[in-house]
Amino acid sequence: MRSFKTKYPMLLSALAIAFSGVSLADDSKKNELEVIEVSPKGLISYVSASASKSDVPITKTPVSVSVLTSKRIADLGAETLQDAIGYVAGVYNGPYGVDTRGDWSKVRGVDPLIYVDGLQMQFGHYNNTRTNPYTLERVEILKGPSSVLYGQGSTGGIINSVSKRPHSETQGEIWAQVGNYDRAQLAGDYNTAFGQNDEYQARFVGVYRNSDTQTDFVEDNTLVFAPSFAWDINQDTRLTILTNIQENESGSSTQFFPHEGTILPAQYGQIPSERFVSEPGWDSYDTEQFAITTIVEHSISEDTQVNWSTRYSDSSSEYRTIFSWPPKFEADKRSINRIFSMSDGESKSLLSDIQLHQYIEFNDIEVNIVAGIDFQDAETRTSRLRGAVSSALDLYDPVYGLNDPLPTEIKDIAPEQLNTQLGGYIQATFEYNNFVLNTALRHDDLEQKTWEKVGDVASLLQVKKSQSALTGRIGGLYQFENGISPYVSYSESFQPLYGSKPQGGSFKPKEGEQIEYGVKYQPAGTEHLITASVFHITDKNHVREISPLEHVQDSEVSVDGFELEAQLEWESLDIYASYAYTESEQDTTPLSAQEIFTQAATLAQQAPTQQQQIMAGAVLKAGTDDVPLSATPEHLASIWATYRADNLLEGLKFGAGIRYVGKTFDGSRSVSVGSVEYHKALTTDSFTLYDMMVGYQLNDYELSLNIDNLTDKTVITSCLYRGDCFYGQRRTVTANLKYRF
Repeated sequence: MRSFKTKYPMLLSALAIAFSGVSLADDSKKNELEVIEVSPKGLISYVSASASKSDVPITKTPVSVSVLTSKRIADLGAETLQDAIGYVAGVYNGPYGVDTRGDWSKVRGVDPLIYVDGLQMQFGHYNNTRTNPYTLERVEILKGPSSVLYGQGSTGGIINSVSKRPHSETQGEIWAQVGNYDRAQLAGDYNTAFGQNDEYQARFVGVYRNSDTQTDFVEDNTLVFAPSFAWDINQDTRLTILTNIQENESGSSTQFFPHEGTILPAQYGQIPSERFVSEPGWDSYDTEQFAITTIVEHSISEDTQVNWSTRYSDSSSEYRTIFSWPPKFEADKRSINRIFSMSDGESKSLLSDIQLHQYIEFNDIEVNIVAGIDFQDAETRTSRLRGAVSSALDLYDPVYGLNDPLPTEIKDIAPEQLNTQLGGYIQATFEYNNFVLNTALRHDDLEQKTWEKVGDVASLLQVKKSQSALTGRIGGLYQFENGISPYVSYSESFQPLYGSKPQGGSFKPKEGEQIEYGVKYQPAGTEHLITASVFHITDKNHVREISPLEHVQDSEVSVDGFELEAQLEWESLDIYASYAYTESEQDTTPLSAQEIFTQAATLAQQAPTQQQQIMAGAVLKAGTDDVPLSATPEHLASIWATYRADNLLEGLKFGAGIRYVGKTFDGSRSVSVGSVEYHKALTTDSFTLYDMMVGYQLNDYELSLNIDNLTDKTVITSCLYRGDCFYGQRRTVTANLKYRF
């Protein structure tokens, strides 16, 4: 493991290497190239607001960032945010299979944070609705630690969704969709402008869906209404108001199947991927949300602007599910014992971020400064109830219905947790001839309060002052005249963890560091954008889930990797290709006696006696060095190509994609005592999936057909050492009709 102290000298040496390229360049100032924000077909974005909180060209940003436009998302036929990011370099979408509860992914081996319009969207788990991609203009994936500008960001990065906003053109779209699993969806998007000079603009986006899923008895229904309004108060000031009203009715499509019958052979064969472990009519995952965001943009002068974003969000969830724990067959090798889990989640947040943008010019040096203060006030509460289910379930011939009724309400209401964060940041970007130097510094304070409410009386139970955090970033980039821009950067992250451990107690904030070397290439006279990077990440205070009832925060993770992404566009053909190699290493501290026994009991499934479990635990205590992260493929590769066959028939297009996912690990090590092997670390097989699209546009009408997992291949996306495995998406077919006016 590299220490913190060695990285700053490494960074300085890397900057020296990158900047030494100036001797190879022409001393004369290069001709300024026109900055094109989006390619003519709207598939490639050349700027990203997430990387620097300003519209800076990607080729001038010394960090890794990928941007998906709404047209790219539509071409891919993405039904969820998780689907949309499946072709991005370094992103493993759906590591825990098909999940109606949320959009999960691994970015550089670590769970990213979800942002919407530059403000954090989720606080805790299972208390929010999932973002609908039809409401978005684009999705920005900022890779690596990013706390300097956003306050809270994992070492993997953040995924920032940018909402559709009003504009000055009057236009609309109606979209009807049907698909397998009895999917029926109707959506619309209408924008208009009014007023003497069209200074008022309004936009209305809505989605209604009624659908089943690949898991028996689990629905995926949604109702989304996202009206927005903008007012150009004067030539210097613009006010935008974004609202999101959403209700989702679903269940838990993730079934936590045991290793045996999924990744390991079973006496009665493979467990069907559609099998439902819970109880029909009782299982549910219902969420609702109301959110309103205001954005004020004001130009004080040509060189000075102020942006102020504020959002209030109120969301809740009702979660009822049944699963097997521990996930293993009983003696008959067909049945599993089950436990029920109920939770009622609530989340209310008030977020604000005010930024000052200042441009300064000193002779040949251009300076862009972004300084800001952001504030987060997030109130979360999750009430839980768990217990044993009276009867086992045969996974090969299930019979549902219980003799003892399950509870429907949680009587004991959990205390509320109020997390307040105040942060200040400043970023300065210096440009001199072909050099770009980006520096940033941030300070955060976080306070956590726990309240208990009995009747109408609220009592303060605890005040916890979490550590303050000082994070920084420095990066350098050089733009050669041939369009190649090598860069190097060092960045840090700070991520408070909301909620409490299932076994009780609070989490410590996570901290991360990254050093990254890369190159970006935008060939002059083309629409292409190519990026490549190598990186080293250290993630501290990592959380390991020993079981759903026990989480341990004791490990440090090291991640090394390489990423390559190419977006290529010609008149009739465009290609989106990516490759990523990720090598991870998890280093843990010795476990306590109770943790040893708990973890050993989970791992040593063939060791029923307490003495054997303690023996297995003794091996665990020796350490888990060199254990790779779970659900993190070593290799990821993908390519998507769209061909517009106007030479055959105007308006006709074909698309095809290939996604390769390498082997993943369960995050454990093999455990043996003498000649007896109590646990064998598992590795999932690599797999390749094929997607396709065909579309035809005639005047204002567009017909399209999208198929994901064309061959209907059954895949295991990951298995965890706690004993469960996850099925990936089966073949999904959607037919679409859009009318634009």
